[in-house]
Amino acid sequence: MTSSSHAAPALAGAAVPSRPDPSTWGARNSHDPTAVRDDDGVYWLFSTDADADGPLRDSGAQIRRSTDLVSWEYMGCALEGVPGPARAHAGADGLWAPDVVRVDTAAGPEWRMYYSASTFGSRTSAIGLAVAPHPRGPWKDRGIVVATDHDRDGHNAIDAQLIVDGDRHHLVYGSFFGGLHLFEVDPATGFALDVPTPGAPASSPGTLIARRPRSVDTAIEGPFILPRPGGGWALIVSYDSLVSTYHVRVAVADDLYGPYVDPDGRVMTDLDEDPLAVGLTVLASHRLEGARGILAPGHASVLTEDGHQVLVHHTRFEETPRQHEVQVRRLVWTHQGWPLVAVQPWAGVREDSDESAWPSTVAELAGEWEIVDYAAPTDTVTPSRRVAVGDDALAGLVAHGSGRFTRADDAPVDAVVFPAWDAVRGRATLSFAARTSGRVVVGTRVG
Repeated sequence: MTSSSHAAPALAGAAVPSRPDPSTWGARNSHDPTAVRDDDGVYWLFSTDADADGPLRDSGAQIRRSTDLVSWEYMGCALEGVPGPARAHAGADGLWAPDVVRVDTAAGPEWRMYYSASTFGSRTSAIGLAVAPHPRGPWKDRGIVVATDHDRDGHNAIDAQLIVDGDRHHLVYGSFFGGLHLFEVDPATGFALDVPTPGAPASSPGTLIARRPRSVDTAIEGPFILPRPGGGWALIVSYDSLVSTYHVRVAVADDLYGPYVDPDGRVMTDLDEDPLAVGLTVLASHRLEGARGILAPGHASVLTEDGHQVLVHHTRFEETPRQHEVQVRRLVWTHQGWPLVAVQPWAGVREDSDESAWPSTVAELAGEWEIVDYAAPTDTVTPSRRVAVGDDALAGLVAHGSGRFTRADDAPVDAVVFPAWDAVRGRATLSFAARTSGRVVVGTRVG
C-alpha cells in the first residue's frame, strides 16, 4: 500500500445512488476520528470527510456530537469545503484526519483544528489550521501550517496532532512515505516556530521519530503522542493496510522527541529491525463470542478526562469491510507504564473509573475468561477463546493495587484488570489487558 488511509474523494459529476441520509449515520462513516468535550459536558467528534456508500455529499471535516461517547449525532461539516489555500496546493476534494484541541490564549479559550488536505498516493499535501470559539463553530481558516510536494519531499504532510506540554506546543504528523515527524509550534499563533514570515508554512520537516522500510510499503501513520504517568511519553500509531491488516501499536520515550522504543528496546526509526516486530500491538482485528468481527481498527486518538482515558478510533467489520464507524475503548496504564486498550467497547455511564475499587488481590482474578491474543498475524480476524484461570495461572502474580498486577519470572506479566460492561451478554464484569512475553492479551471474565 502506497497511499494514505483516508476515505476516497468525491467523484466529480458522478451520479449519486439512493443511500442513507447523513442524518441517519450516527457512528457510521466516521474515519480517523478525534473527540473533545466542551464546558457543558457534550462530546464533539471530528473526522475525515467520508461516505462508504458513494461520492461525498459534503466536505470540510465531519462533526458529530454525543452525551455519552456511545451514541453519535451527525452535525454536518466544520468548514464549507476545503479551504482555498489547501485546495490550491493539494487538489483535495475533502479534508482528512482533523485534530481538535482547546488552547488558552491571551484573548481567552480558542479551539484549534489541524486538518489535512491530500489525494491518494501523493505527497503533495498540506496541514492547515482553523479556529473557533466552540467545537460547534463557527470555524475560520488561518492557512497552511506545513506543506509537502510529491516531487520534492520524502515525507508527507497529513495526520497532524497538537501536543500541549505546559507552555510549549508541538505538532506531530506524517503518513507512509518518509515516516512521522515532530516540530515545535508557537502557542500564540499555532504555526511552526521556524516560519520565515508570520502565517507561512514550516520551513523544515522537523525531527523524525518513527518510520518503516519499503519492504512493508513504509506503512505507518496516524501518530498520537500522550504523556506517560510518572514521566515520559507514549506514541500511538497505525500500521499496515487500511482495509485488511490495519492495527494499532505503541512505543515509549523519555523525551518527547525520542527515541521511541518498544518493550524489547527496538527503536521506531530503525529500518534494519524486523518491520513486523517493531512496536507493541495493542489493538488489532478480532472477534468476540456473539459479536461482529472487528476488522482493521486504527487511526486512534485519546480523550483524557478526570479519572480515565479512552481510545477513539475507527474500525471496519469482517462481514462488511467497506463500512466503517467510530468506536471508543478504555485506555489503561500498566504498573510498568505501558498504555493498553480494553477489548470491550466503552459503555458510557455503566463504566466505573474509580481505580481505588478495581481488583486489589490476586484471588479476585480466578474464573473463566474469554480472551484474544494479538500475537496472531494482523491479516487474521482472531477469534476469542476461553481459558480457566486458577491457582496455577495466578502463581507468582504480585498485586500493586488499583487493578495492576505483575509477574517477573520466565512468563512475565504486566497487566491491568478493571470493571467493564460485557456488550454481548449485557452485564457488568471484569476485563483485563496484559503485556506478556512480547505480546498483548486482552479479555473479559465470563464465569
